[in-house]
Amino acid sequence: AADLAAVRALARLAVPDGSLELDVVPLFESRADLERACDVLDDYLALPGAAAWLEGRGRRLEVMLGYSDSAKDAGFLSANVALYQAQGGLAAWAAARGVDLVLFHGRGGALGRGGGPAGRAVRGQAPGSVAGRFKVTEQGEVIYARYGNLAIGHRHLEQVTNAVLGASTPVAQAAVAAAEDRYLATATEMAFAAETAWRGLVEKPGFAEFFAKVTPIKELGLLRIGSRPARREGDGAAGDGLADLRAIPWVFAWSQNRCNLPGWYGLGAGLEVVAHQPHGLARLREMYAEWPFFRSLIENAEMSLAKADPLVAESYLELGGRPDLLVAIREEFRRTRSLVVETTGAGRLLGHRPVLRQAVDLRNPYVDALSFLQVRFLTDLRNGRSGAEAA
Repeated sequence: AADLAAVRALARLAVPDGSLELDVVPLFESRADLERACDVLDDYLALPGAAAWLEGRGRRLEVMLGYSDSAKDAGFLSANVALYQAQGGLAAWAAARGVDLVLFHGRGGALGRGGGPAGRAVRGQAPGSVAGRFKVTEQGEVIYARYGNLAIGHRHLEQVTNAVLGASTPVAQAAVAAAEDRYLATATEMAFAAETAWRGLVEKPGFAEFFAKVTPIKELGLLRIGSRPARREGDGAAGDGLADLRAIPWVFAWSQNRCNLPGWYGLGAGLEVVAHQPHGLARLREMYAEWPFFRSLIENAEMSLAKADPLVAESYLELGGRPDLLVAIREEFRRTRSLVVETTGAGRLLGHRPVLRQAVDLRNPYVDALSFLQVRFLTDLRNGRSGAEAA
């Protein structure tokens, strides 16, 4: 709450006559912040002048939810469940206080940063959180794909508008609420197991150094392709740790070694908790069929898994010199892939989406060649050899 008040205080210092009126939008991104979002807003509105400011804005309040760092913080499944619960909690908080709430979704383009089909994401939101409006970031890497062609841009906006209007109807809201009542406790149980698996990997001693060796993260930081440095502070050298590494290079680096790890790791551990229970697989299939949130989550993870290649990825992971971490990633990939296929009942990844499956199959041979060239050059760099020496 003090952070929000500080922005308004700086505005008063900059323009003492009070003519500068700012909309200060809080961003909740880490799992801990998502869990206490409503408490922060209560504290903020209790501050002197905040309630009057809200009245002056017609009781309209905008809140931003961050998808990139939440997934980096808690893992794919746990972050998605925390974001879903935050949506529902904020919607209920606003309804109880007569606040006209606008949720601003800070989704990235990559699946590991909350990306994926926007229409499907809208239909998967918590009850009461859409209410006829949807605000989302459209980030650099997807702008051209969605709006570079006029017909595609028009179609994309049609799909999102259709999803927003459809998800806002009383019938759709009632169906989502009923599915949540049946399945949220199960999803929460899975999220706990998934986060435990995630933290068991990324918090293991030496993981930051391993990550620096098995991905081109250092080399990506030297390229002038981003709007911001790869790290929030420090010099970006390998071994600086993961806390200050921004989510975009984190996800991009894992895509470069064909792991796509942020888009699926821990999901298998979460699904396994339910699958091993009596009638557990049947329950997972029910959740997939009846709960739009869970269906969207599974299909996004399925795409990440389909674009990953364990054989190519292993040639990168071997550069890290940590057989224990390599085995952990390999086993979780196998577990996740198997249980996702069992949950969808499609027989193989993207088996129920044949056109998309064919597109991935056609794409992979071209990317494979680039991946093997890159791992060769990374091996030379890790061994201290220049490109001329390697040639």
